[in-house]
Amino acid sequence: MTAQAILAAAAGRTIATAESCTGGMVAAALTDLPGSSAAFLWGVVTYSNDAKVDLLGVSPETLDRVGAVSEDVAREMAEGARVRAMTDIAVSVTGIAGPGGSEHKPEGRVCFGLATSTGTRVETVDFGALGRDAVRRAARDHALELILSALQAAGRP
Repeated sequence: MTAQAILAAAAGRTIATAESCTGGMVAAALTDLPGSSAAFLWGVVTYSNDAKVDLLGVSPETLDRVGAVSEDVAREMAEGARVRAMTDIAVSVTGIAGPGGSEHKPEGRVCFGLATSTGTRVETVDFGALGRDAVRRAARDHALELILSALQAAGRP
């Protein structure tokens, strides 16, 4: 699914990704077609909390207060990626692909951040206990849709 990268290149927009539970699947999808380098600047997989802090500037206090699977962390990941990559659009993904989870953070819960020049939005999607692979693929696809929506919004007069 690389329509996002093509749309971005055509619109003169650039994209970065900050991923945790998807392990780089969003970046891989964006770079599937030749020419995607015109829009895709970089992606980072920050699986550990230390990586989120060191590479994206996520606040240790935020991680301590709400944990990695939270809209607050998704926001800081997306904003950190956008600033560090100096890009137009950055998407972040952090969640629990499974197996496992807890009553408060069940398997299949994924938080997303989308940072653009007009601000940052966050959302949580509970995909359910679909199994690790299915949750990761669903999260990848949702992140790509968020990028596409940002590109479409940027193209409006």
